[in-house]
Amino acid sequence: MTRYAHNGEIRIAFEDLGGAGGDPLLLVMGLGTARFWWPDGLVAELVGRGFHVVAYDQRDAGQSTHLPQRRVGPPIKALLHRETPAYSAEDLTDDAVAVLDALGWEGAHLFGHSLGGLVAQRTAIRHPKRVLSLATSSAVPSDAKGLRLLRYLRLACLPRFARLHYPETPQGNLDLAVAVARILAAPGQHIDEHDVREFVDKEAAHQVASFREERAQSRQIGAKWHGGPLARIAAPTLVLHGEGDPLLRVAAARDIAAAVPGARLRTLPGVGHFLARDVWATYANELRALADRADEQPQINGVTQR
Repeated sequence: MTRYAHNGEIRIAFEDLGGAGGDPLLLVMGLGTARFWWPDGLVAELVGRGFHVVAYDQRDAGQSTHLPQRRVGPPIKALLHRETPAYSAEDLTDDAVAVLDALGWEGAHLFGHSLGGLVAQRTAIRHPKRVLSLATSSAVPSDAKGLRLLRYLRLACLPRFARLHYPETPQGNLDLAVAVARILAAPGQHIDEHDVREFVDKEAAHQVASFREERAQSRQIGAKWHGGPLARIAAPTLVLHGEGDPLLRVAAARDIAAAVPGARLRTLPGVGHFLARDVWATYANELRALADRADEQPQINGVTQR
């Protein structure tokens, strides 16, 4: 069931995915993508590891507030532009905390994928007392800005996204989702309708269609960060990255892990940017171990001490 948190006039949609009574875990999905793109199988693995799992839609995605249309270019241009098109990266972190407030959670473990991993990093910096542990997958480091970000991108795959044109029909939405997932998959990884149908069906039931709103994606990715560096993250941190990620180089994960004190890096061969079923159990095990490590570390004034 969809519930809503509020950050000022912005309404943030979220959903309790199960595991009540377990350790609080907030999932943060990537660019322009609704919470429905968290695979049921991965959520089940996390619930089975003792987590109470909640996922939300970032602003400009899913059922959350979409900002008024503004003149913005494609996402890659917004990424490199110096001006913020609509809102700040701090606003995105405050949205996550608004969800925690609505749930009555003083703190939570955060797991962010892709752009969600970037938002999770910044939430741990801006709101350290609210983050029990931090896990990212397939994300770029928060410290990288402007042209520095290009060193992490595999630019060859970007034209493939630009060539995706499918009719705005149920079958067209399914075909688009399959095409996007195939671009994000590791080389040689087989992706078909079975891998994405659950996401598309959920979106259709909630009148959502991810990847259709380029301007919203540009506003999200163009949100500029004015906060502190990764070195300020105090929460126990895990950095996950697929060695076959066709969108982001493994160097992105290495640089996050190098910048965050005490962070653990885990790269996985044959894994891409898409959260395919072959990583679900591994990721759930890693997050369980991270949460256990967080529980063992003392805290002063709500901030983990290393």
